[in-house]
Amino acid sequence: MTEYEGIVPALGRALDKRGYRELTQVQKAVLGIEPRGADALVSAQTGSGKTVAFGIALAPSLLDGQERFGPAGAPLGLVVAPTRELALQVKREIEWLYAETGALVASCVGGMDIRTERRALERGAHIVVGTPGRLCDHIRRDALDMSNLRAVVLDEADEMLDLGFREDLEFILDAAPVGRRTLMFSATVSRTIANLAKNYQRDAVRITTAAEQKQHGDIDYRGFLVLPQERENAIINVLRYYEAKNALVFCNTRATVNHVTARFNNRGFSVVALSGELSQNERSHALQAMRDGRARVCVATDVAARGIDLPNLELVVHADLPTNSETLLHRSGRTGRAGRKGVSALIVPVNGRRRAERLLRDARIEVAWANPPSAEAVLRRDDERLMADASLGEPVQESEAEMVGALLAEHGAEQVAAAFIRLQRGRLSAPEDLSEVTIHEAGGREERKPRREDFSDGAWFSLSVGRKQNAEPRWLVPLLCRAGGITKREIGAIRIQPEETCVEIDAASVERFLEAIGPQAMLEGSIRVARLAGAPSFSPRPRAKPYGGKGERKPSGKPHRKGGQESAEARPWGGKGKKAGRPNADKLAAGGKKKARKKFD
Repeated sequence: MTEYEGIVPALGRALDKRGYRELTQVQKAVLGIEPRGADALVSAQTGSGKTVAFGIALAPSLLDGQERFGPAGAPLGLVVAPTRELALQVKREIEWLYAETGALVASCVGGMDIRTERRALERGAHIVVGTPGRLCDHIRRDALDMSNLRAVVLDEADEMLDLGFREDLEFILDAAPVGRRTLMFSATVSRTIANLAKNYQRDAVRITTAAEQKQHGDIDYRGFLVLPQERENAIINVLRYYEAKNALVFCNTRATVNHVTARFNNRGFSVVALSGELSQNERSHALQAMRDGRARVCVATDVAARGIDLPNLELVVHADLPTNSETLLHRSGRTGRAGRKGVSALIVPVNGRRRAERLLRDARIEVAWANPPSAEAVLRRDDERLMADASLGEPVQESEAEMVGALLAEHGAEQVAAAFIRLQRGRLSAPEDLSEVTIHEAGGREERKPRREDFSDGAWFSLSVGRKQNAEPRWLVPLLCRAGGITKREIGAIRIQPEETCVEIDAASVERFLEAIGPQAMLEGSIRVARLAGAPSFSPRPRAKPYGGKGERKPSGKPHRKGGQESAEARPWGGKGKKAGRPNADKLAAGGKKKARKKFD
């Protein structure tokens, strides 16, 4: 048994059973807090062992010198976490860590049955773990008795403030006894965190672990530059190249999560989705599928993935760039945990490289830019894995010997080996062919063909949206690229008319465009697309002639004339100097104003 100096013996035995041989830096740091029982503000990154750290730090305060807890009543300890998944994960960790102390641990999280939680609190609990909103509900309804609390832990305090829980946290801390111990754990200590600590902690010990200075040293960051329309294909090749036990793909919106999940399902990946529209039961099933191996890829938004723990997560893919460097680090911190290695892959369109470099610079991360794995590279990696398969080195079992002999006698070793290769490759999704992007040094621009404004052999398409619907190239071009799987340089002339818009597409891209918009030929569900037989013949939109042409006068109430004829757009009818066929100035001047208007009205 390993001896842990300063740890309550019951917790030391639990750590030994769990296979712990050495404590992490943050766990050692909280054991060295002086004076014992003081408040603490701890900076520690995700995956550094924070849950066990505050678990062993709280034990002396909660047990008060005893080996085991007495009968459960009002809770002695409270842990507040930002999300449901993290709160339930913390509950599981606390349960095995305090198993030999007889601790009863209750959870209070949004999305679960509040009546079941209330009954558990009425029966009594030694430690309560919950999310801010649900804990506030129980306190307001007098279901959660805070009078006996000895310690409060705020886990991922920075995330809770980012999610808008400041008022809830202040309400919870105000409801707790003044003499309780307060521990705050945060990845970063911003001004708001410092103010919260100043208001609700007493002479807090500031702990900064070395892990905070070296961000995620066990994570290999990779930057892959792709053409915008090949982003999803690049993700498929990255997933296939690494073949991770668990992979997490981050998207910025729910709609993108649903789209990418459907695409991966169609390609044969075992995939689940995590987004805010799922119920707690659906989220729990998705995470359990990842943990037990029924699914290997999880597509999620940032908010939905907060706090989740997947022990075998080896690959994080940023399908969309995060909004800031903190989010980049938090996403990547899902892998490379507890000494295990992981890969964080950024899929960056060529026009988004500068933004990606700013994010990486702010996060103090360096990457070597490269093209995503090609189809040939993926297949080579498959062959390497096949040759290294452990089953090829196992001796033939007695129960297999007869069948092995029959196969070799009937088909021969070469045919059997070929069948084995086909079976192995058949269960894998085929990799995608990707365009190669010329990579330049930082600050350079990748080589891309300029946008073509006109095509001699282009095909014309009509869109059922025009000037009356506020059609403009600035939103039509991105729409066509997104829905039609083409790039800007494959779009030629755009002619916008009152009721329709005609767009020219490069002849080499027409087939791909038609396949992308599908048989319904619709863009975003409301804009109809029709192919034209040839170039449209629209007359140019009439324009008023600027002052300065031959035979023109200054705009002083007199008619504009050119070559003895009035300009068709000189003035609308009803003003001085009417168009031909309308009452002219001579008739009006001669006193025939009323009569002339009656005739022509």
